[in-house]
Amino acid sequence: MAWIPLRRRRGRSSGLSSLVLALLLAAAAWYLLQPSGRQLEGRAQAIDGDTIRIGDNRLRLKGIDAPEMHQTCSRSGQSYRCGETARNALIGLMLDRQVQCRSSGRDRYKRLLVYCTANGQDLNGRMIEQGWAVAYDREYREEEARARGRSAGLWAGEFVRPQEWRRRNAASQ
Repeated sequence: MAWIPLRRRRGRSSGLSSLVLALLLAAAAWYLLQPSGRQLEGRAQAIDGDTIRIGDNRLRLKGIDAPEMHQTCSRSGQSYRCGETARNALIGLMLDRQVQCRSSGRDRYKRLLVYCTANGQDLNGRMIEQGWAVAYDREYREEEARARGRSAGLWAGEFVRPQEWRRRNAASQ
């Protein structure tokens, strides 16, 4: 049996320990930061018509776009704060209910994109069906068409789509 200096043995074992520790940390970070499929549940607070908070998590409702908090719209020739109205509609859907969310990626601001339910209701879809949000990309197009057909919410008057409103008002935000 060859004699190996004690210093060398320690180097090998500490190197192996460091490697194992690094792999464990990487696996833990991957698990914690993995957005898709992550489940969140609890009492939710509406930040605006398409963003909620559960605990310390700021969550963006996927597939919908609601008016910004300072955005105004008009109905019967009268201006109103449709961003606040959209937030109030979302508050009404979540009031005194546990909200369950399933993540589906992150947006460019690193918020989790989520599909949420409360009492079995799809919150994302209900916001569009009630007319307080519009479909973002290809999701919820049918719900938007039904809301438009019934002149529900935003569709009862005139409004600028939230994405366009943000583009036009980027300097003031």
